[in-house]
Amino acid sequence: MGTTRGLLYVVATPIGNLEDITLRAVRILREADVIAAEDTRHTRKLLAHLDIHTPLTSFHAHSGAARLERILRTLDEGKTVALVTDAGTPGIADPGQPLISAAVESGIAVIPVPGPTASAAAVSIAGFPGSMFCFLGFLPRRPSRRKRVLASVAELPFSLVIYASPYRLVNDLKACQECLGNREIMVARELTKIHEEVLRGTITEMLAHFQEIEPRGEFTLVVRGVAVR
Repeated sequence: MGTTRGLLYVVATPIGNLEDITLRAVRILREADVIAAEDTRHTRKLLAHLDIHTPLTSFHAHSGAARLERILRTLDEGKTVALVTDAGTPGIADPGQPLISAAVESGIAVIPVPGPTASAAAVSIAGFPGSMFCFLGFLPRRPSRRKRVLASVAELPFSLVIYASPYRLVNDLKACQECLGNREIMVARELTKIHEEVLRGTITEMLAHFQEIEPRGEFTLVVRGVAVR
């Protein structure tokens, strides 16, 4: 009889407020044989808050093939691995997709442990009509590619959800203005954190605001979709 293969849990963790961790996520993090974390230093703070002492290993965007193979061997040995990022859900605009894909290709069970995600949190308070949205994540750094991405979704009747760092926010808003026109937009800053802020207006108004006031923190943009005629 062969050895039972392990399980890979994809565990969502708080995007800010630690109270947003789910009871199931706490249990999985406690019971796992190892936690694969984007930044072990960051995850140790969460584990200390929860009084969890599961061993940690790192897995991030720059992890090489050797680290990936090591985690896959751990799973092949029948052990349970919990994959986490610094905040939110692994694999959604966060590291983790290579491990998830490799586990799927190897026939290892991959189990979601859902929880906080900035995209859903932002859409839920945007107040735009319709329940559908198109998640773009972080826009490309290169201006030409950024404009191509925005042009490809410019006629969609769905809200567009974009993540932006403080260093790229102004350029992203400029690209939105050029490719999408002066639409309504909600800009959510530091969601669920102490300095959470939600701004509403047009793209032009938000661009003028952040050209005058230096952007700080992490941003989630929700741009209203094209009205259905």
